[in-house]
Amino acid sequence: MKNILICSHREWSLQITENLIDYFHEQSVLFKHCKTPEDLTKELEKNPKYELILFIGWNEIISKSITDGYTCICLHPSLLPKYRGGSPIQHQMINGEKTSGVTIFQMNEGLDKGPVYFQKEFELKKKDLNMVFDEIIKIGSNGFIKLINEIILDRDLIFTKQDEKEATYFKRRSPEQSEIFIEDLTNYTAQEISNKINSLMDPYPNAFIKCRDGKKLFLSHSKYED
Repeated sequence: MKNILICSHREWSLQITENLIDYFHEQSVLFKHCKTPEDLTKELEKNPKYELILFIGWNEIISKSITDGYTCICLHPSLLPKYRGGSPIQHQMINGEKTSGVTIFQMNEGLDKGPVYFQKEFELKKKDLNMVFDEIIKIGSNGFIKLINEIILDRDLIFTKQDEKEATYFKRRSPEQSEIFIEDLTNYTAQEISNKINSLMDPYPNAFIKCRDGKKLFLSHSKYED
């Protein structure tokens, strides 16, 4: 029996978690699931023997004692080493990237620096956030299924070192950065503004403009003329 701990809490990452549990429900895999850092700490104190810990859509920093003591595998929604760090989906969409991807890599003490096990590209142009989530769920589920099957068969996982010369870093976006200013309408194209709006759909802080009465007008979805 293989013991695997999954750490996830975002809606799209919970869907990947469900997909994995459903796929392997009749196989020799025992899954446990944690939604918070506190859950993770308690679970490892109670049951320290896990072949694998999967971090899917996990924002919190993982201690070196965990990454050194376990095989920790993380899903990052970009083609690493590009777009390391926070809010990778939003930064890619706002920057007008035509493609994105899913990377599954082994965690170490660096920020999204670990060696890559699986990576697959998908089209980003003209997709809103929900469409992007659908791609991440599909690709991420398939990547983890491949990985877990190799663990079941006791195969060595093959990783590829990231090219540090290609690395880019981005900070987590704040709610204040969701504002669209009047001058943006003349400084940016319709596509650029639409990309920003569509990258900030629920559950993220929606794009907004401040009106004359001081209230925010939230913009939850957008399309633009070709």
